[in-house]
Amino acid sequence: MRLYGVVAAGGFRRYATYRVATAAGVFTNTVFGFIMAYTYIALWDERPQLGGYDLSQALTYVWLGQALLMTCAMMGGGFEDELIERIRTGDIAIDLYRPADLQLWWLAGDVGRAAFHLLGRGIAPMAVGALAFDLVFPANPLVWAAFLLSVLLGVVVSFAVRYLVALSAFWLLDGAGAAQVCGLAALFFSGMLLPLNLFPGALGEVARALPWSSMLQVPADVFLGTYSGWGLLGAYAFQGGWALALLFAGRLLQGVATRRVVVQGG
Repeated sequence: MRLYGVVAAGGFRRYATYRVATAAGVFTNTVFGFIMAYTYIALWDERPQLGGYDLSQALTYVWLGQALLMTCAMMGGGFEDELIERIRTGDIAIDLYRPADLQLWWLAGDVGRAAFHLLGRGIAPMAVGALAFDLVFPANPLVWAAFLLSVLLGVVVSFAVRYLVALSAFWLLDGAGAAQVCGLAALFFSGMLLPLNLFPGALGEVARALPWSSMLQVPADVFLGTYSGWGLLGAYAFQGGWALALLFAGRLLQGVATRRVVVQGG
């Protein structure tokens, strides 16, 4: 496990070197945060308790979304582009000979990336949002701890989804199209555009049951205190269940893909 800890630390340092890109990302997240915030203000002026949130909770949700957008890589841009390229060029064969588990290697690196983005691109926009709007912050430190655990589970679910997408390159040869479709699905079904509580009828039930809701909707509700006691454990079980199921699916697909590489000559 020490190896994967080193890989995670390396992932953190790797993204920490791109300081100009981080500053540009903070600016972009802040601008879109303001756009979304004023859109939400217009909606909540018409219906003050829309989706079960008051205006302060809705605005907090907006800025949480900006904080978690890159943390959970909802639009992609993480390890999957590099992995797809390595599959396309055949360099993946070298990775398979390493004395390390392929899935855990990429997961560790992605956790490091997520940790950097949470600190580097999450805190600053949230602080600006708090200065401009009346946001809701938990007073209980345990809620903050519960939120961070939920974010970690969301990151693992995000990784597992994108890992499956990246492995599709073994058959598609170019997984860019699949990655773009996955990114669009994540934006819609994570609750990034609108909280999933606002989705009507069956669409809302399906959206809340899909794995993408683990990336924003569930962590945001934990932060806002929607879950407590058994409800919080249920939220963790939902995220953890999806994480395990998708990681297992990735493990199975990885096995099939590995045999495919061997059949093709390595």
